[in-house]
Amino acid sequence: MTASETEAHQSPSDNLNHVHQAVGRAREEIARVIVGQREAIDLALIAILTGHHALVEGVPGVAKTLLVRTLARVLGCEFGRIQFTPDMMPTDITGMNVFDTAAGKFSLVRGPVFTEFLLADEINRAPAKTQAGLLQAMQERCVSIDRDLHQLSPHFTVFATQNPIDHEGTYPLPEAQKDRFLLKIIMPPPSAEEERQLAMRTLGPDSPEKVLQNGAVSAVLPPAGLAKLQGQLGAILIRDELVKYSVDIVRSCRNDDSVMVGAGPRATQGLVLAARARAAIDGRDFVTPDDIKGMTVPVLAHRTLLRPEYDLEGLDVRAVIERVLSEVSVPQ
Repeated sequence: MTASETEAHQSPSDNLNHVHQAVGRAREEIARVIVGQREAIDLALIAILTGHHALVEGVPGVAKTLLVRTLARVLGCEFGRIQFTPDMMPTDITGMNVFDTAAGKFSLVRGPVFTEFLLADEINRAPAKTQAGLLQAMQERCVSIDRDLHQLSPHFTVFATQNPIDHEGTYPLPEAQKDRFLLKIIMPPPSAEEERQLAMRTLGPDSPEKVLQNGAVSAVLPPAGLAKLQGQLGAILIRDELVKYSVDIVRSCRNDDSVMVGAGPRATQGLVLAARARAAIDGRDFVTPDDIKGMTVPVLAHRTLLRPEYDLEGLDVRAVIERVLSEVSVPQ
């Protein structure tokens, strides 16, 4: 029996075991570089497995950039980076046609968007017109340059970082831009023990940067492995009652008195997809209400704006979503 025939005869449980094992190996390799941040790592893997994008927020020094670089290495994907600044133009992202005097014709100079894992570093430091250079790429995985359509990698994934404490010279992301991100990953400062481990590692040859640079981190998937992994999520069962539960949560958050702008239908789609990926990385072939609850804040928080009067009172979006979660009846 050939390898392809063997794959065709694999049961759904075999496929899900493959997903669980691949995620386990990925976690082990990522832990060679990243100290702690287990929740952030899992959310990043969920975004990748569902074929979507993620916002990454945290104070300087919590390894936002290092996490994305490590993910690219571990999953065998090409890595690219854009450092967003106020003077950037959309063509600095997508590229442009430049006239080649020697050849007497225009040739395409590809921008950094032509990669697989793209780190949009401090995306909110560029104005909306520059941020819009990513919209088509994120939604359709292609870019239009001088009326010509150029396809991007099917694994094209944007990780956009933001600094939550430094707002001078920044531009808030438009709602249409935020809605393109499946979820928001919060990377908190490390615990005291994690910070001690990091400091000790920095003094020796196994500092995070050195480990990543010296090739000690291995890819856990073959070149076509990520696409295969993503395709196997279809075997995860999510009951109709849980789909309705997801819809009820999103609509209840949207219609809450404290909410001025709520999440749209894309958030509902993202919530069920993220819940299914969460079940897969936990080694289950079915979605539970806890999967949906666990993904609600990461999927909805960045899409939700509170009314000014509630915002001035110090009400937190996360608190609103958690309150709504406690009020929506859970299917049995």
